[in-house]
Amino acid sequence: MKDRVIKTMKSMLLFLILLGVVSGRRSQLLQGLPATSTVEENSAAGVAVYNFNVTLSPLASEGVAILPTIVNSNPLTGAFDIESKGGLEFRVITTGNPVLDYETMPKSFDLQIFVEDTTGRTDLSVLTIHVTDKNEHPVFRGNMAIQTVMIYVLERTPPERIYQVDAADPENAKLKFSLLPATVPFSISESGAIFSTKEFDYEKDPHSYFLNITVTDPDGLNSTRIVNINIININDERPYFTTKQRIYRIPEEQSLGSSVANITAKDPDDGDSPSRLFYSIQSPDRRFSINPATGELQVAGRIDRDALPLRLHPNISLVLRVEDSPSRGHAREMEITVVIEDVNDNPPECNPSAFRKEANENTAPGTFLVDLRNYCKDIDADPSNNQFIFTGLSGFGSNNFALESTGRLVMTGTIDLENPSNPGVEVYTLTVRVQDIAHPSYSSKYPFYISFDSFLCYIIYIYIRIKPVNEFFPVFQNLSYVFSVSEITKVGSSIGRVHAIDKDWPPSVITYSIVAGAGTRDYTNIFWISPTKGDVRILARLDYETTQKHIFTVQASDQEKSTTASVTVNVLEVNDEEPVCSPNFFSLQIPVDLAAGTNINGFRIECQDRDSDPRSFRYFINEGNENSHFTFSPSAGSNTSRLILASRFDYESGLDTNWVYSLHVHITDDNLVSARDKTTHLTKTGTVTLSIRVIPNPTTVTTTTPGFTVVTRRENLYSPSAWYVPFVVTLGALLLLGLLGHLGLLLLTQLRSCCPPAGKAHSTPLINAPEKKKPKKEVAVTMTKLNTVFDGEARDPVTGRVYEFNTRSGARRWKKSNEPLQPVLALQVMSSATEHSGQGADGAEAPSRKEPSEKRKELTAATKPTAKPLAGQSERPGQGLRLQKKKEESENGGLSSPAPESKN
Repeated sequence: MKDRVIKTMKSMLLFLILLGVVSGRRSQLLQGLPATSTVEENSAAGVAVYNFNVTLSPLASEGVAILPTIVNSNPLTGAFDIESKGGLEFRVITTGNPVLDYETMPKSFDLQIFVEDTTGRTDLSVLTIHVTDKNEHPVFRGNMAIQTVMIYVLERTPPERIYQVDAADPENAKLKFSLLPATVPFSISESGAIFSTKEFDYEKDPHSYFLNITVTDPDGLNSTRIVNINIININDERPYFTTKQRIYRIPEEQSLGSSVANITAKDPDDGDSPSRLFYSIQSPDRRFSINPATGELQVAGRIDRDALPLRLHPNISLVLRVEDSPSRGHAREMEITVVIEDVNDNPPECNPSAFRKEANENTAPGTFLVDLRNYCKDIDADPSNNQFIFTGLSGFGSNNFALESTGRLVMTGTIDLENPSNPGVEVYTLTVRVQDIAHPSYSSKYPFYISFDSFLCYIIYIYIRIKPVNEFFPVFQNLSYVFSVSEITKVGSSIGRVHAIDKDWPPSVITYSIVAGAGTRDYTNIFWISPTKGDVRILARLDYETTQKHIFTVQASDQEKSTTASVTVNVLEVNDEEPVCSPNFFSLQIPVDLAAGTNINGFRIECQDRDSDPRSFRYFINEGNENSHFTFSPSAGSNTSRLILASRFDYESGLDTNWVYSLHVHITDDNLVSARDKTTHLTKTGTVTLSIRVIPNPTTVTTTTPGFTVVTRRENLYSPSAWYVPFVVTLGALLLLGLLGHLGLLLLTQLRSCCPPAGKAHSTPLINAPEKKKPKKEVAVTMTKLNTVFDGEARDPVTGRVYEFNTRSGARRWKKSNEPLQPVLALQVMSSATEHSGQGADGAEAPSRKEPSEKRKELTAATKPTAKPLAGQSERPGQGLRLQKKKEESENGGLSSPAPESKN
């Protein structure tokens, strides 16, 4: 930041100087400038470089306004400054920041010095300073330039180069390397490489060396640094065991971590210092472990003398190993023997440790249950240590059992579950102690044993489950049950409950069922009972008018024993039937001038009610009785009532305008119910609909009634529940279109087969003539049946067979083999065929077109040719001939041979 401020101030001063020079007031104030001077590199701060004076004019009585100042330098640097020597004498000195370096910095600097007196006169001159070279001390580079270098050499390493000294001369002169003291087993080359001159032995040679490395330039200037070389010990000696004991004795069942022996060893490489060795067990035995650092042999697993293989071989051999390095070091091995001594450490054991027995609740006292000695043993090898006894029978209800000295458990009391002295006890939990007779030497390996009189006791748990015996029958609280229920009770409603109890303990699960009754002629089961709760429910509607009482039998069962009870259901009558009237719909026509009080068309209705008295009916018109023209008589108290015109119609005055009356008649069955009870009485209503049309007189002037128009608006709405409708309609339409298309194709095929177009009729050639390369045109003659006589004969030029033809119609047939050939006619036909070459077929076809009616005539005679038909053709007598004409290349068509019609 300071350099930046200085540069900024110098730039401003230079600007002012230049401004003064431009103004034309420059004078010669600096004496001795411009000039050239020299300075040596690496000069310290304050070294004088050049001296100069300032000369003032007589007018500048007050002296210098701006002291001589370096306003600029080329190149720019802050290595120089101006200081006053006193008066008007000044000198240029070095600042030491930066230090001048001949090798890395510019070799010369041009300093612009500015001065101004009090009259405003200025002067600007240049001082050129050349930096001169100076011989400098050589310098170390790398780590040696900043610190003492530590070099480590492994013992037993052959002589070799161990380090490269990095040094340089500022003047790039050749340097000379040397080391002291000269007695050390090291040398240094001309390039600065340090070499070891011997193979070191850590146990005999010094462990550390200090070398003075000196580097000297040609002028004798030098620099020195210290190199510390340390010899590193390597593992080159085998360690050896210092422990002499080889046999150790320990008792069995030692706790984990118990010390067995302390194994020690020594490594010659360590000299008098403690050896850092690593111990291990080479033989695979998980019962022991050794501390790898201290060599302490410890118990790592359970050691049981009474278990195999120690039961037969109590000696354990271990191979111990000591190493002076965790890997690839020198090692030595030693074998020791550990003898396991037997102790009384096993209490008796029983397998299983828990017994589960069952006994019926009616088991008699004195019954044997289990012999425990058959399930217990002591695995100690010494007979004095494997003897045990049973003792301490305890537990809730143990007074009902006894434990004999032989280990037999016997029942001594009663265990009846229904006995008040044994309330609800289903399982007896008994405990028995099994303990050693000899003095024990137990450890904590038996966490589930208990201590009793310093003996470790094995605990046996005996669970005796008392098996219930079904001794009692279920008993209903009542021998019979009576329920009364209204006939209008909803299906599924509960009408009562039956209940039975069982004295057996624990209480048995009682299941209820209906075993008899509970059905009618129409329903197999009218009632249902809950299997677990005994609730009786209705499965079908009750009808007092059909059955007033239902009797059925229910059963209570505990899966083994059962009992029954009778259930009677009395159906209570309720007015639940509607009056049924006949007819329930009727249409009537009455004249407009019918007198009041008239029974309309003699109409009456008759009503019936299965659960009501005929006198309980009431009749009233609920809807459609405009102006009260109609009434029923009697209106109550009878099951028959007539329709009466209560008042005449009056259309002339406009009182009546409706010519069609739709009466909704209601018939109720509450006529005999008092007014006080009608609010709570159940009333049923029947309905009759009457349509009455009033017929006007012919001479009667009908009053014009205002007309009205009914506008019906239909709107198609999508219903999510009817999503299938458009799908079904679309599918049906597609199927219908497909069916119509199929029928059309069938009809077209039939028309083509029945009425082929001219020139397209099917025909079969007599022979398969060679095909021509040019396109062929086939002309077929429709099959005909003629009554004419075949008056001509000819021979087919291809097959050589004789055929007959009619000269008028052109019809042809094969000639029978027994008929002679007519020579004259044959010659005529052959001549005619020659004269009309290419027209024979057309000539035969022309009569057929001219006389279509003859095509439907039947042949009077049939021929059966003897010649063998062509492949794929058959000849039948009585059938027409098919003719085929083929156009030849020379356009001279020959007569086609007639062939019999092949069977389709």
